[in-house]
Amino acid sequence: MSSITERLVERLGRPVSAGDRARARLHLLDWVGCAVAGAREADVARVAALAETEGQGPCRIVGGGRVGPQAAAFANGPAGAILEMDDVDRRALLHPGPVVMPAALALVQHLDVTDGEVLLDAVVRGYEAMIRIGRAAGPSHYRFFHPTGTIGGFGAAAAGASLMRLDGERTAWALGLAGQQGAGLWRARHEPGSVKALHDGRAAANGVAAALLARDGFRGPLRVLEGEQGLFPAMAPDADPEAVLAPADGWLIHEVSFKPHAACRHAHPTIDAALALRARLLPFSAHPRESGDPVLRTIRVETYRDSVLFCDKPSPTTVPEAKFSLQHSVAVALIHGDAGLARFEPAALTDPGVAALRARVSVAVADDLTAAYPARFGARLIATAGGVEHRIEALDALGDPENPLSPDAVRDKARALMAWGGMTPDAAEALIIAVEGLGLTFTVADLSIALPGRAA
Repeated sequence: MSSITERLVERLGRPVSAGDRARARLHLLDWVGCAVAGAREADVARVAALAETEGQGPCRIVGGGRVGPQAAAFANGPAGAILEMDDVDRRALLHPGPVVMPAALALVQHLDVTDGEVLLDAVVRGYEAMIRIGRAAGPSHYRFFHPTGTIGGFGAAAAGASLMRLDGERTAWALGLAGQQGAGLWRARHEPGSVKALHDGRAAANGVAAALLARDGFRGPLRVLEGEQGLFPAMAPDADPEAVLAPADGWLIHEVSFKPHAACRHAHPTIDAALALRARLLPFSAHPRESGDPVLRTIRVETYRDSVLFCDKPSPTTVPEAKFSLQHSVAVALIHGDAGLARFEPAALTDPGVAALRARVSVAVADDLTAAYPARFGARLIATAGGVEHRIEALDALGDPENPLSPDAVRDKARALMAWGGMTPDAAEALIIAVEGLGLTFTVADLSIALPGRAA
């Protein structure tokens, strides 16, 4: 019998429709916004500086110069991920955008591809490969490994193979080579730093290398997933290999979620519930006042086990810790009415009002929400205010397919991110037009020129 990757390659060969390309275009816009905003971060600049030591090339680093395709993918991966606003497939528990997009854009510039539809088709296929393998990996893999890093290379390689129109054999080689290079330990979330975002860049670069090597005849292992000492036996003991080939209606990119809040996705349903509670109680007080407004006395968060495991941080002291803190997310959402980027900056962490409200937030695992996860990311808040108990449930996070963001909301998010990254409104609108014109009246060259940079 042929290997799982060979059979996956057959699925990846299906045609991509205009509707599928429109969805890919929306995810590309989302990634561009994340990358423009993320490029201002110091650790992203450090990765870009390292990439630029590799020498000049045709591929643009967002916020930087031009380098070769592997270096560009390596630098642009962290840019799109570091602010925790990148798209996510909840069942695979990984982020396709900040891996597939940097790899695909680097290769279209390296190969001088000028057809936007070719790029969008590659994005659809890259998302498909990454999501299918991620969904099959199982929860034991997620316990120790960051799947965006360990599995992301498959998506980047599949996108590259699509761009270069590799045959089935060489596409399978590319997937095998990508699987050999996957890495990313969850130790990254236990200590300060931006290592988690670095996983995205390494996966994107590995996928680029895998696709280019396979094109030139470098063989990769065909049974990299299920074979003896392959990825699943070694790193995913409860994997379901055949789930890679599970039936599905259409392409899985349509099931990927957009993130409206600047926090870990595990915190999003809790933020949604906090915003709903705020709307119910307005006007309310975080502290007693003479106005007679209801005063929030206690706030209990109930959510699924992984949300508590990753995001129970009652006293965050750094920006990354705040983005992985249910307590901080609840406090800023209640006080400010949003959980945007500014709510996780150092000034917000030390704000006395935020700190005081954080202290009143308790967190607990809910068995029913854990049972529904990861098919559903849910949370509930139980709060007392003015002597009245309020219960708010958010059973599907905003941005999931069951509770989707509209295309206009995705555009507004991109505008806000571009402004955060320092773009003027006119420049941001021009960039949005370039992205949304892909496959219509604009070319990939228009997009690469529009990406802001320090050097041409």
